Amino acid sequence: MEYRKLKDLDKDDGAVGDDIESLRGKALSGAHTNNMATLGGHSIDRAKWKRKSIVTLALTVLTSSQAILIVWSKRAGKYEYSVTTANFLVETLKCALSLAALLRIWGNEGVTDDNRLSSSLDEVIVFPIPAALYLVKNLLQYYIFAYVDAPGYQILKNLNIISTGVLYRIILKKKLSEIQWAAFILLCAGCTTAQLNPSSDHVLQAPFQGWMMAIVMALLSGFAGVYTEAIIKKRPSRNINVQNFWLYVFGMIFNAVAIVIQDFDAVMNKGFFHGYSLITVLMIVNHALSGIAVSMVMKYADNIVKVYSTSVAMLLTALVSVFLFGFHLSLAFFLGSTVVSVSIYLHSIGKLQR
Repeated sequence: MEYRKLKDLDKDDGAVGDDIESLRGKALSGAHTNNMATLGGHSIDRAKWKRKSIVTLALTVLTSSQAILIVWSKRAGKYEYSVTTANFLVETLKCALSLAALLRIWGNEGVTDDNRLSSSLDEVIVFPIPAALYLVKNLLQYYIFAYVDAPGYQILKNLNIISTGVLYRIILKKKLSEIQWAAFILLCAGCTTAQLNPSSDHVLQAPFQGWMMAIVMALLSGFAGVYTEAIIKKRPSRNINVQNFWLYVFGMIFNAVAIVIQDFDAVMNKGFFHGYSLITVLMIVNHALSGIAVSMVMKYADNIVKVYSTSVAMLLTALVSVFLFGFHLSLAFFLGSTVVSVSIYLHSIGKLQR
């Protein structure tokens, strides 16, 4: 009897030991699963950060070369080509690139509800508004050079920073911190200081027409950018290339109307591509890729990132001008660059504290 009791106790001890080992194994397995989930989360965050950095850097580089290519495309101070046809080709190329990206996605992943082109009327009807705004803004981008030079254009273009910040608050209902508002002011001051002409007593030599065009461009750019971001992020799962396709389709339609209204006779008499050169083609490609990069930033970042990319691009343009045009790096440029760098840092801090 005693022997049986001892044997039963041994069995019970063995069972308890097995339970302890089982619990220990589950705990280790759970810890391993949590570690894998944490590593997976870090991998996803790293991938998002990398993608965001790439599109922002691409936008910065492309934007920094826009003004240079526009000026180079002029001959004897005039555009020998039709700017409306150039804008139409930009929208056409962007539409083709979006469609090509969709074809690749369809081949790899198949057609889903999020990447199919067919859309409801409610989804498509919102795109004509930003398309029309971008049409006017892009045309003004050519004509403003008749009133201001490159440094003046760079200064006036930064007015869209304030309009973007205000509209970002009004349309998207996103509160901007006091640090971010201070960063906006510093950025404007820094960009202006960086482009001051040390040999002149006037900050700007632009006439009244140039100022008015710059203000209109700033308002159009800010409203179109924030409105487009609201549309794109309204349905986050929707493929960005589908949203781009419909935006660019309406852009093509509006630019075709602009060709008929403004340059119909010139196109009919001289041809669609009259006055085009290699620089003109490079400018069109640059504008198309810039548009794609802007939409990617809106999808995976926000419109304020686009604004800061544009501002940093202004400084890059000045640096490139040192080698291409003998631009003089003055003390004002150095101080302005420092202020811009501080404003970008403050904006990132303000975003975290929001």
